Amino acid sequence: MYKHLLFILTITQLAVIPSVRAETWTLPPPGIDIFGQIKTTEASREETLLDIARRYDIGQIEILLANPNVDRWMPEDGAKVILPSRYIIPLAERKGLVVNLAEMRVYYFPESQKGEKPKVITHPVGIGRMDWVTPLGVSRIVEKKKDPTWIPPKSLQMDRIANGEPPYPSIVPPGPTNPLGRHAMRLSIGSGSYLIHGTIKPFGVGMRVSAGCIRMYPEDIEALFDKVPVGTQVQVVNQPIKLGWLLDSLFIELHPPLEEEEQKYADYRQMAITAVTDFLMLNSGKVIPPDFEIDQDALDKAILEKSGIPVLISGSRTQTQLHTHNTGY
Repeated sequence: MYKHLLFILTITQLAVIPSVRAETWTLPPPGIDIFGQIKTTEASREETLLDIARRYDIGQIEILLANPNVDRWMPEDGAKVILPSRYIIPLAERKGLVVNLAEMRVYYFPESQKGEKPKVITHPVGIGRMDWVTPLGVSRIVEKKKDPTWIPPKSLQMDRIANGEPPYPSIVPPGPTNPLGRHAMRLSIGSGSYLIHGTIKPFGVGMRVSAGCIRMYPEDIEALFDKVPVGTQVQVVNQPIKLGWLLDSLFIELHPPLEEEEQKYADYRQMAITAVTDFLMLNSGKVIPPDFEIDQDALDKAILEKSGIPVLISGSRTQTQLHTHNTGY
């Protein structure tokens, strides 16, 4: 318990650093699957909701789900905007890069140096459109290029022609018109045709806009580029339903499914309930209080909203009051 309290203090200290883009966090210890902190800000007439999203390192769909009653293009002056910057770590090996397509977000688990606490870094990403799906699976970074040249794939050229659009140039040199931006990291899958790269259209980050590649804000890929060595493992998963522990309390984080999986998730409520049951069975060896139970009302509300924000779905009234306040996780 003492270690957990130290972790709370560490995260709280990180959260009050006067930096808008606080995307680096101490990795939670075993038994805690949540990190980050929900914050709020006020909108102004001089900016859109998407401007706010970029300023706080949030994707477009993320900020819309968290603020369904705030106008995307003309938010009211002084409107309260929720910043959904608290996350349940995806169910994957906490190593290298983990991309969760359903939430359009990447998590980076850098190797710790001796004497350093493990860290986790997270950024929003854009992913492949429904007809150009970003492939699932495990791969590696095989090449890194600054100011890359872009050679449009034949399939993309044919798609533009079929849609009545002029084809891209056969080669796009580095510069302000290069869709890859200034940084690109090539993956080992798909004969090297998939990249993690920047973009010249940053409002597409947090949406399904690419031909299968993973797009990042220019400032995010620049910050990540030097940290991620060639050979880094990359896991691409698709988890619209995530569950995680905060000590003895269970949280759920729900995202709308990708369009091609809408039929699979037609009964989203049952899928979520099954996921909770399976998660508890998977954690059958965990010691939890004898009065542990699922708060069905909280679960139903979370399923209805699919806000992308971790929601407490277990515990006593005291636990609920404790964990719904910001603690820095």
